[in-house]
Amino acid sequence: MPRPRSLTPGQISAAALTVIDRDGLAALSMRTVAKELGLSAMALYRYVRDREELERLVVELVLGAVDTEPPPPDASWRARVEVMVRRLRDTVGAHPSVVPLTLTHRHHSPGVLRWSETVLAILTEAGFAGEQRVIALRSLLAYVIGAIQLEHLGPLSGEGTVAVSALPPDEFPHMSETARHARNVSAEQEFIGGLTVLLRGLRPAPGPTRG
Repeated sequence: MPRPRSLTPGQISAAALTVIDRDGLAALSMRTVAKELGLSAMALYRYVRDREELERLVVELVLGAVDTEPPPPDASWRARVEVMVRRLRDTVGAHPSVVPLTLTHRHHSPGVLRWSETVLAILTEAGFAGEQRVIALRSLLAYVIGAIQLEHLGPLSGEGTVAVSALPPDEFPHMSETARHARNVSAEQEFIGGLTVLLRGLRPAPGPTRG
């Protein structure tokens, strides 16, 4: 029998991500990733302990690609936060099936930790502190995660919007009318519009104006 070839964590995580992108998160297993790599499941255990470790490798592969460099300081804090949120959305949104894993393994991901550190620095400079800063960061993360899932699992361009727009207007006047308008809203409009509303609502504690 030939000796199994050496594999790097990058090769394993790339194979696992391929399985998820192609077949969905439920398809991820030691067996399916080993097959993607042309190995037996037992051979893969030489490199990875279990599915949980596979999940962590995938999360870091995706989140490690997020640009975490601070945006130029000459912009307002809201504009800088928007840049960071867009970066996260664009990177993770390319692999929407991975979103649930980012929730489970975010504490172990240097990528998301660096992203959060940059955002917290911007919020701190803007005057956010203590519990208020916690809520601001969590609100931004919740918005990105929820927006990605809505965009891919329940897009405004999908059948759900069409069905709602056809509801009887005498029983659901607001839902049916809103759905008719929703069919003309692009995914980008929806994301930026919601983010704008969120950022307008985030305000640091009273004090000197920071931008």
